[in-house]
Parts: sequence; C-alpha cells; structure tokens
Amino acid sequence: MKMVAFGSSACFPSLKLVFFFTFVSALVTISLQQEQPVLNSAEQESVYQVLSSINSAIPWRTLFPDDLCFYPPHGVVCDYFTDPLTNNVTVHITELNFGYVSDYTPNPPCSPNSTFNPLIFTSFKHLRKLFFYQCFTETQVFFPEIPTTFASSLEELVFVDNPAFVGPFGGVIRNFTSLRRVVLTGNGIYGSIPDGIGDLINVEEITLSRNKLSGNVSVSLAKLKKLKVLDLSGNGFDGDFPCSVGNLTQLLKLDLSSNAFSGKIPQSLSNLQGLEFLDLSFNRFGNFGIPLFLSEMPRLKEVHLSGNLLGGEIPEIWEKLGNLLGIGFSGMGLVGGIPASMGVHLRNLCYIGLDNNKLEGEVPEEFGLLEFVSEINLENNNLSGRVPFSAKFTAKVGEKLRLIGNPELCVDEKLSHGKSNIGKSSLAKLKKCSKPVTPNPVLFVRVSQSGSLSSSFYVLLLFWGLLILFV
Repeated sequence: MKMVAFGSSACFPSLKLVFFFTFVSALVTISLQQEQPVLNSAEQESVYQVLSSINSAIPWRTLFPDDLCFYPPHGVVCDYFTDPLTNNVTVHITELNFGYVSDYTPNPPCSPNSTFNPLIFTSFKHLRKLFFYQCFTETQVFFPEIPTTFASSLEELVFVDNPAFVGPFGGVIRNFTSLRRVVLTGNGIYGSIPDGIGDLINVEEITLSRNKLSGNVSVSLAKLKKLKVLDLSGNGFDGDFPCSVGNLTQLLKLDLSSNAFSGKIPQSLSNLQGLEFLDLSFNRFGNFGIPLFLSEMPRLKEVHLSGNLLGGEIPEIWEKLGNLLGIGFSGMGLVGGIPASMGVHLRNLCYIGLDNNKLEGEVPEEFGLLEFVSEINLENNNLSGRVPFSAKFTAKVGEKLRLIGNPELCVDEKLSHGKSNIGKSSLAKLKKCSKPVTPNPVLFVRVSQSGSLSSSFYVLLLFWGLLILFV
C-alpha cells in the first residue's frame, strides 16, 4: 500500500475543495443574514430582559449576541409578517416558552427566583403562545394587570405546575379573545369562572385542573361551541353542574373529578355523541344510580364515576359500548351482581374497577375472556363462589388482579399450584375451595328430525319410574 504524507501534494485538491465550500457557505450565511429582516432593537432588548427575569444566572446577552430571530435560544420563536399595503416584510417574536421540559424541548430553564416580567404584555404585539413550566415554584408571583391593547393575537396560554403563581382566573383570561388553548394546571389560580368566559368563542381547550377555583360553574361555558376539552378537575367547584354543557357537541373530553358537584348527573350529557373521556369521580353526585344514558354515547373510551354515592345495581347498558377501554366504578354503593354482559360486550376493556361496593354473587366467567385487560379490581365486596379465571389469565394480569376483601370468594387448589404467578396476585390471600369442580349431570335426550322426542326417551322415563316405585 502506498502511504501519502499529510503534506503530500496528493492531499491539496481535497483540502482546496474543503476551503472553497467553507468559504461559499460563510458567504451564503452572511448574505442570508443581510437579506432577511432583523428583529427591531426594542423587541430584542425586551427579550433579554424577560430572559433575565426568568434566570438571571445565565449570561443571555453573551450567549446570544446576534439577532434573536436568526439565532435564538430554544423556546423563543419568531415569524415573518408582510404589510398588505407596502409589502414590507418584518419579523417579530411569536412564542415565548420557558421552563425545561425535556431534551427534546430544552426551553430556557427557570430558576427558584423567577419573576413574571410585565414587558411580556407590552413589547410583543404578535405573541401567539406563552408557556411557563415549573417556573414560579417558591417566590410568590402575582399575575400583573393586562393592558387593554394586548392579546389580540394570543392563541395559547399555558402555565403548568407553577404553585407560586397566583391571581384570580377572571384577570388571567381578560382580553384574550383569540385564545384556542387555555391550560392552567397546578397553579395558585383562585376565584370562580366568570361569565366573560363565553367571549372566548374560538377556544378549543380549557384545562384548569389542580388550582384553587371554587363556586358554581358559569352557564356561559355553553357558548363555547368549538370546545373539545373541558377539564376542571382538582378544584373546589360545587353545586349543580350546568345542564347547558350538553350543548357542547364537539366535546371529546369532560373531566370534573375531585370537586364538590352535587345533585343529579345531567341527562343532557347524552347529547355529547363524540365524547371519548368522561370523569365525574369523587364528587357528591348521589342516589340516582349509574346513568342509563351512557348507552347513548357509543364513542366512550373511558368512564369514571368512582367516589359518588350513586347506589343501585349495575345496569345492562353495555351492548353499544364496545369501544370502552376503562371503567372506574369504585366506592359507589353498588349492590346486586356483576352483569356477565360486561365481559361479553366490552371486549376491548383494559381496566375495570368495581372495588369497595356491596356487590354480591359470583365473578362472571366472561371476565376471563377479556384478552386486553390488564387490571381487574373487585376488592372489598360481598362476592362469593369460585374464582373463574384460568392459570394463563391470572399469570397475564398478575398483581393487578385484586380480589381480597371478599370472604366467601375461593380459589381452586389446582389453580393455586399451577403456573399462574399466584404469588403476585391477591389470589394467594383467598381461601381454597373445599370441593373440586364437577360438572352438573345432564340427561342426554335425542330429538328426532321432526322435533319430537324419540321412543327411547319414553322407555327411559318408564325405567326410572319403576325403579322409584319398587325401591
């Protein structure tokens, strides 16, 4: 093999090509920087100040000395705008995203001393998205007064897990008439939902979970015809839930869990024909039983009613609910037996929780045919009889097959010694069945083609009659 020294002339052509393309690339970069519009100095200065208020320990001006629309930190997004009269093109900040989420979205990280800079509401006239994740966690930050000139373009307002961020909800959404998404979860937002929320006619998602909101829910929500997600979970709302929400026919998700709603679950919810997720758990709905109108909502994938004392028996409503993946009916005061039809029709079911009720009778054998199920919780009821599941089924579900708290429920001795991972489930804590499984004797009767009983049947009857007579 012929060796070529680094300084050999044989290397020169390739080195010249590298230098040439590097030089051309630099010229193109400089040219693009000169041709594209630049962020105006006032808006650039405001970005620096906002970044400093989020994390003053980072030298933002040193790390990002150039035009922030050409070379910005992650989370700062720009867009181009054309004046329809002059055709002049300008560039402006359209997104501000703060708070490290993951390596895939490495927004500017917040510090324990982060503050909310009011320049956000005065310097960015084209802002479409404002996002804060775990930025205001220690030092209390009050939501500032919003100028009436702001928010003509804001479409997404997202504050996630900022417990020190406080302010009345009515003040937070003021003037945001173009909003499509309002996500305020895990913050210190308080007060009630104002009637003015009905002015957000373009909104598609309202998520207000885990705040300090209270009072009745405004009937103005019914004006939001484009709404697809309504999540009010983890607050202190009370009273009746407005029936008018049944007019939100585009709704896909309704989550009212962990509040203090009372009265009857509105029949009008049956109008939500596209609803896929319904969670009304841990409220004070009571004494009206499981709503029969659930059978009129064929697209439901999850329904959760746990923690409401609805009482009554589990109704036979499952034939049209084959899309259900999860059922949460824990601690509802349910009585009677478990319908076998649940196992027959809900073939896509992954989770079912019927624990802490007053259910009785046997566990339906049909539950053992649920091929996708990963958790069955029947704890703390009055169920009895033999556990009907196969060794293969119990091995698949494992520790998430929960049956303890049913004193009259027993497990077959053969199953307990099989390869069923019984030690990983509650089966190990159940008593062993005293009698082996024996099939009930069935008298075989041959029927003629005409449908009448054969003569041998009458001979058999005569034989048994004589036997009883003379013995």
